[in-house]
Amino acid sequence: MSAPDWTCILFDLDGTIADSAPGITASLGYMFEELGLPVPSPEELREWVGPPILDSFRDRAGMTPAQAAQALAIYRDHYLEHGGTGAPIFEGIPHVLRTIHQSGTPLALATSKPEFPASIILDHGNLTANFRVISGSSIDEIRSAKKDVIAEALTRFRMIGVDTSRPVMVGDRDYDVEGAAANGMPSIFVTWGYGKPGEEQGSIAQVGHPRELLPLLLG
Repeated sequence: MSAPDWTCILFDLDGTIADSAPGITASLGYMFEELGLPVPSPEELREWVGPPILDSFRDRAGMTPAQAAQALAIYRDHYLEHGGTGAPIFEGIPHVLRTIHQSGTPLALATSKPEFPASIILDHGNLTANFRVISGSSIDEIRSAKKDVIAEALTRFRMIGVDTSRPVMVGDRDYDVEGAAANGMPSIFVTWGYGKPGEEQGSIAQVGHPRELLPLLLG
């Protein structure tokens, strides 16, 4: 596949840029313990990485809105103290992001993680300067679905004069693929993240190493 002339590029964070699962699952385990609930297995907790967390509280743990609000507060406090700086950046990703930035193609982060902890991960990896826009879930989680986070990133791009006529999304879960499609844009699926086989369905390309991204994104 040859690279079209993308006018802007959006990247997911968890599982695409950073290996953030250990910090997320540790904070989730702490949260379950604090609430006196059985702690799911490590494999089950990894399923929580990617989707909006309130959806997982509801759909995976069967929590009421009040229980989910309490769980979210416990989780966030622990994650902000321990999780952000413990999320290593995948090898090869810094080079990819720097090269895109240096090419002049605008970059945005589009993550279901709230913007503050997302920014901590980018700062810790010395990656923040590569991004024109950082779009994450709102603090109240009203904006947390991936399609809404992507829509917000595109809106912010347009506010600063970026051409959004030919955008592309890079991510590791079906939420990224579906969220991009909901905004009328294609996606490239990375297989080093947390997605299961089949989640790449609907993407225009799949890659197994960061070095494979640049030919697809810049030609």
